[in-house]
Amino acid sequence: MENLLALSKLCEQFGCFVNANAPMKNYTTFKIGGPADLLISPYSQEQVKKVICACRELQVPLTVIGNGSNLLVSDSGIRGCVLKIGTNMSAITLEENGVISCLAGAPLSALSVFAMKNSLTGLEFAYGIPGTAGGALFMNAGAYGGEFKDVIVSADHIDSNGNIVTLQKNNMQLAYRSSVYSSMNSCIVSMKLQLSRGNSQDIKAKMDDFMSKRKSKQPLEYPSAGSVFKRPEGYFAGALIEQAGLKGYSVGGAAVSEKHAGFIINKGGASCCDVELLISQIQQKVFENSGVHLECEIKKI
Repeated sequence: MENLLALSKLCEQFGCFVNANAPMKNYTTFKIGGPADLLISPYSQEQVKKVICACRELQVPLTVIGNGSNLLVSDSGIRGCVLKIGTNMSAITLEENGVISCLAGAPLSALSVFAMKNSLTGLEFAYGIPGTAGGALFMNAGAYGGEFKDVIVSADHIDSNGNIVTLQKNNMQLAYRSSVYSSMNSCIVSMKLQLSRGNSQDIKAKMDDFMSKRKSKQPLEYPSAGSVFKRPEGYFAGALIEQAGLKGYSVGGAAVSEKHAGFIINKGGASCCDVELLISQIQQKVFENSGVHLECEIKKI
């Protein structure tokens, strides 16, 4: 407790936003999760570095999140410090030859709109994904045939010792919903993306089409963490769940969406335990029905 109080005071001195006993349900799109001992939201890369170093020196556990759009947080919350890289660090700038530079907290929709307004194509797929640039790189987010690996050039992260490290794309081990960052104790802070010249009206039309498809096929009216399961090779997770007769199936406040079986929605008051039990039952019933094991895409904390 003394170390947490010391960390809180230090982070306030650094100029960060500090929230003690922060309910994580307010910081995740699932609207689920107990309190974090301390939630810190920095405004600069230098502040990120200071927070990471302070956590190390005070031996306070550190968890890094973005927009919380792919997270399932425990009902008991998160011990230690949650470092939230969000809209406080969301600057986007245009460089030469179709290169966009942005901080890791930039929302993907804002990044897509920025590209469109500058007649740059390649980020249309990200329009409507409720995450940040850092989170998208961390998990190599994708939709409608596009992935973050298609546009990333390089990224800066801060390691557990407070060092700023630059990784080029070929060192990121980008694969389906994974990257080298998932096995690193680090915090992505900025990146460069390479896009191509295009027609802004055509780009906007494509973005609007993707958004229309999202609204018609995904349960955006309910809190969720997006697609719960990775796509099994040769199959679609949602179709397998639907074939197992699980559309609308619920545990407590958590339910398989009637609109898209690949989504678990929070109908109201769902707990982490509700979601975990529902995930387990879906996996079991899908395996019994099709012989396919569904692997989780969402990250549990």
